[in-house]
Amino acid sequence: MRTAEWVWEIRAEFPALEREVEGRLPVFLDGPGGSQVPRRVIEAMAAAMIEANANTHGAFPTSQRVDALIAVARQAAADLIGAAPEEIIFGPNMTTLTFQISRAIGRMIRPGDEIVVTRLDHDANVAPWVALEERGAVIRWVDFHPEDGTLNLEELARALSERTRIVAVGYASNALGTVNPIRRIVEMAHAVDAWVYVDAVHAAPHLFIDVQELGCDFLVCSAYKFFGPHVGILYGRMDRLMALQPYRVRPAPDRPPEAFETGTQNHEGLAGFIAAVDYLADVGRRFGNPPDPSRRAAIRAAMDRIREHEQALCARLLEGLMEIPGATIYGIRTMARWAERVPTVSFRVRGWHPRAIAEALGREGIYVWDGNFYALGVTERLGLEGQGGLVRVGALHYNTVEEIERFLETLGRLLARK
Repeated sequence: MRTAEWVWEIRAEFPALEREVEGRLPVFLDGPGGSQVPRRVIEAMAAAMIEANANTHGAFPTSQRVDALIAVARQAAADLIGAAPEEIIFGPNMTTLTFQISRAIGRMIRPGDEIVVTRLDHDANVAPWVALEERGAVIRWVDFHPEDGTLNLEELARALSERTRIVAVGYASNALGTVNPIRRIVEMAHAVDAWVYVDAVHAAPHLFIDVQELGCDFLVCSAYKFFGPHVGILYGRMDRLMALQPYRVRPAPDRPPEAFETGTQNHEGLAGFIAAVDYLADVGRRFGNPPDPSRRAAIRAAMDRIREHEQALCARLLEGLMEIPGATIYGIRTMARWAERVPTVSFRVRGWHPRAIAEALGREGIYVWDGNFYALGVTERLGLEGQGGLVRVGALHYNTVEEIERFLETLGRLLARK
């Protein structure tokens, strides 16, 4: 199996992929912790610092350029996830935005109101909601099935009641790669008039997101996971946003989206975010088959092509890891269930600490993560939190089959030395 030609073409747009580290080209399989960026993102951020380095709402050209930049960024985010621009809120990252929204929702919480969280989630979609216990909220935990890393929907159904106010759930697990059935979860939550807050950070690089189709009330992601800079993006249904009273400084606008954006935004980051969205659209136009010239259609075409390539990477990764003596893969292990996962694979090898594997691979120029990845509920539930957690290999669309083969060959060689 060989890497498709279009992947080699897009790799040329990522400077980091062509830069040697300690005399060799590294293999970036650390994507779940943050992706590399195309050259256009770097150039857009630099240009913004030169041409539009001012604060907003001023009576001079550089400030007016910033105002225009923010408007373009809102439209780019809307095109990315299928929202309206006025439903887009920017912030430093997903975690900060989630704490901001949870505090605003907390003003509506009454003692005895219930909030549902899951053990499959990144703690950034858990801790902000657990913090509302100080308002009298009751936290209901939903487990996942340890044998395949899928959410226990029967337990979710039992957790829902007329007292449920929020269901916080991830679109895709950053630890096990599981894709949750968000549309079904939304229907279950809305049946008891609960709002659904979706963490799509790990889904955004891999899946086409449509908040209208999902029906969720809120959805949040971070651009540095899908080839952009460190910028957080939050979607909120307008009627939900209008029902909230955000914490803000007094002169700030009192209507969404600006009412939820505390302080001066990362304007150069927003310029890079726009470039990242345009990069994805270009992938769709060049290598996909969009039905119309819109950016939204091009993004869908890009994600279809990306998904197809990532399927091949994941298949080889799973196949190779299952051939390693003593290796245990956590999560869905069969490609027959590809629709339920993304190409993020976590494993352990008997007799090896995850950190030791990550360090040994790092010395060979192969970058992977180890630990709990802030998905504390996952490693605790699997009984691995006190044992170093997991080794996580995360493929993105700029990775190649040859890189997966290099990883597998190197891992096998390193393990054989012990």
